[in-house]
Amino acid sequence: MDLSLLRNPENWRDIVREVVVHGLVVVPRDRRRLLDRRWRGLDELRRLGSADTVIVSYGKSGRTWLRVMVSRYFQRRYALPEGQALEFDNLYRLNPRVPRILFTHANYIRDATGHWDNRAEFRSKRVLLLVRDPVDTAVSQYYQWRHRMRGWKKILNDYPPPGAESSIFDFVMSERCGLPKIVDYLAVWERELPHLRQHEVVSYEEMRKDAAAPLMRVLRFFGEEPSEAEIADAVAYGSLENMRALEATGGIAFAGRRMKPGSSDPQSFKTRRGKVGGWRDEFTPDQIATIEAWLAGQAPLPFGY
Repeated sequence: MDLSLLRNPENWRDIVREVVVHGLVVVPRDRRRLLDRRWRGLDELRRLGSADTVIVSYGKSGRTWLRVMVSRYFQRRYALPEGQALEFDNLYRLNPRVPRILFTHANYIRDATGHWDNRAEFRSKRVLLLVRDPVDTAVSQYYQWRHRMRGWKKILNDYPPPGAESSIFDFVMSERCGLPKIVDYLAVWERELPHLRQHEVVSYEEMRKDAAAPLMRVLRFFGEEPSEAEIADAVAYGSLENMRALEATGGIAFAGRRMKPGSSDPQSFKTRRGKVGGWRDEFTPDQIATIEAWLAGQAPLPFGY
C-alpha cells in the first residue's frame, strides 16, 4: 500500500466511511444510514463549491441521456478520449476549457445542511434543472429499484429493502418512494428558481420531441457555441438505440464503472423505454383512474405537469 495516500484527509474520510457504513465495525443500521447520507452530502457540498454549473434532477429524469450527449460534444469539440462520461472535473483536468459540471439529485446535501424546505446552498450557483412527468419518473424508479439498485442503496434512500416485494402500483403510490415524494421534490425546486443566481429548466419531454433544440440551450447555458453539426452528432450518439448498444457492450463508463444492464431482462437496462406517457401501459384502467384522481388533487402540479 502507498502510505502517502494516508496523508490525504479525503482518503481517511473514505476509509472511515467504508469501515463504519459497510459493517467492519458494529454500528446499528439506521445509524449507518444517517452517517452515510451525511458523508455523501458533505462530499457533494465540497464539489458544489468549485462547480462552474450544476445539473439537478430527480432520479430517472433523463440525466444519463443528457450526460452522454454533453460528454460527446465536449469530447469531439476538444479532441478528448471517448468512452468516459463527464464526471464533475474529469474532462476539465484534461482540458480546462471544459466546465466543471456537478450532476446531482440534491438529495444527500440536505442531510449535511439541514435545508429540507429550500435549496439555499444552490442560490449562488448556475443551475440547470432537468424535469420529467412525475408518473413516468415513478415508474422508471420502480424498475431501477427492482432490477438495478444495490441493496445498500435501497436502505440508504428508504426504498423497500432488499428482499421486499412491491407491486408497481403500490410503489408508485408510496409516500416513501413514489409520486408524493417526486411531486414534493419538484415543488421545492419550482419555489427556489427565483432565488437562484441563474437557472435554466429543460424537460425530458422536450428532449424526446426534438433533442437538438434543448441540447443547444444546455450547451449555451454552459457558455458554449456549438455548431449544428456538433449538435447533430451528439444527438445521434445519444439516441436510444445507440445508448442501448453502449450499455449492452459497456461502451461508456460513469465514474470508472461501465454502464451495464442489471440482467438479460430488457427492463433492467438503464436505457429502458424512453416513452413519454408510457406509465399508462403499466396499470389497469382502475389504477390509472386512481393515479389521475391523486394528480388532480395536487393541482396545479409543478412545472405544468
